[in-house]
Amino acid sequence: MIVLALVSAGTQVLVESHVAEEHARFLTAAETILGRIPDGNSKMTFSFESWLFHYIAENGLVYLALAESESGRRIPFTFLLELQRHFLESFPSPPPTAPESFLPTLQTLMGNFNDPAKDAVSNARTELAETKNIMSQNIEAIMSRGERIDLLMDRTDHLHTESLAFRKRAVGLRRQMWWKNAKVVALAGFCVVLLLVILFGAFR
Repeated sequence: MIVLALVSAGTQVLVESHVAEEHARFLTAAETILGRIPDGNSKMTFSFESWLFHYIAENGLVYLALAESESGRRIPFTFLLELQRHFLESFPSPPPTAPESFLPTLQTLMGNFNDPAKDAVSNARTELAETKNIMSQNIEAIMSRGERIDLLMDRTDHLHTESLAFRKRAVGLRRQMWWKNAKVVALAGFCVVLLLVILFGAFR
């Protein structure tokens, strides 16, 4: 979040805005930083407590912003470039001592950059993260479904194997029963023949 922003000509502040009164205390630190900026064009970041001062110095003008350290560098410096562009469009020649008319533009820019919904890159990253999350959930579902299919296939293979084993046992048992029946029939036939021979011998 950008809590303070200003445009200065050297150390002279031309226009400044801060989000809340509590951020006004940072003006003293900002003025100290303005006094440390070397002549010429430069771009740098200064650390102050848990905050970061970012600035762009070009052609005698300094565009400075104070932001939370969590904001990183991309958003503040993108803001400063937009601030520079709007300021130079409004004042192509050397600006007046205190260009009050630019204050609403500065406040609007700060509001836009402090609104995450208006940060296109942030939106793109959020959408990308959501897409990755949905894809991960879909992949997990497919993998889980695949595991269930593999488990079902394993069970089917197991049942098929058990069915073949049962058939083999049934065929073997059938053969055993057939041989047992054949032996009983043969033994009964032998007994009948033997009985007939005995009876035939007794009546002779």
